[in-house]
Amino acid sequence: MTTDTKPALTLYLAAPNGFCAGVDRAIKIVEMAIEKWGAPIYVRHEIVHNKFVVDGLRDKGAVFVEELDECPDDRPVIFSAHGVAKSVPAEAGRREMVYVDATCPLVSKVHIEAERHHDNGLQMVMIGHAGHPETIGTMGQLPEGEVILVETAEDVATLEPRDPTQLAYITQTTLSVDDTAGIVAALRERFPSIIGPHKEDICYATTNRQHAVKAVAPKVQALLVIGAPNSSNSRRLVEVAQANGCDYSMLVQRASEIDWRSLEGVAAVGLTAGASAPQVLVDEVINAFRDRYNVTLEMVESAQENIEFKVPRVLREKQAS
Repeated sequence: MTTDTKPALTLYLAAPNGFCAGVDRAIKIVEMAIEKWGAPIYVRHEIVHNKFVVDGLRDKGAVFVEELDECPDDRPVIFSAHGVAKSVPAEAGRREMVYVDATCPLVSKVHIEAERHHDNGLQMVMIGHAGHPETIGTMGQLPEGEVILVETAEDVATLEPRDPTQLAYITQTTLSVDDTAGIVAALRERFPSIIGPHKEDICYATTNRQHAVKAVAPKVQALLVIGAPNSSNSRRLVEVAQANGCDYSMLVQRASEIDWRSLEGVAAVGLTAGASAPQVLVDEVINAFRDRYNVTLEMVESAQENIEFKVPRVLREKQAS
């Protein structure tokens, strides 16, 4: 098809999109560990929620496991960017394993916050998704029963804390900003003395990507989010687009998953990528649109990101010969 005969389409690219600093750091940690110690390197849980990234690291020599008991004692193990319960590094230490914690520093900040409140005698309420690795890791920072999980504003009505006047709340870092605000409002109404974080727990990358989608959604008839089905922040972007007037909002892992028939007759499409989706997949989708349409690419930028997190010192030090 020549350019002239292709239908015209405006592709609005939401920015920022794709990798955040925590994901970038976690991937670097695995790559540098393989370089330092050789393959195989074991990784407990997917380092980040993206099949393309995980497959690429597997090809380089990473072995992904769900639990520590699947790892041998004599090979290094890395904990994923989502964070782990305290029992995991404790067990690795007991087995005298070499381990590197790739927990995102913004998730670690929430862990520290939870401990500080616990030390002050407060019971924690965690706003998060049951079963998500980050939620499991954060709740696992404190003894059993010290963290109560709520997923919706409705859950707040049935909370039975030990002492309603001795509460603090924390949140998973990848939630919907708007949904979380509703849950926080419900908590404050029912427990007026509840203590919240000094600064919002939802991370800068999640917030920025949601703001960018809000700016794009009213301009388009369809919006695609590049991300994995088990990526919380990616799924929230689909919901944010739908809540802001773009009914057709779909999660795709890569270009091959796009349902082109459902886009027939559409003249404006939005595109973004979750925080664990690499740039190469964004480019792949843009090129797939260019193959089928006469594309005008417009960037809608709502923030600029220049945050970088250092990798742990153990990986920056030379291996003793």
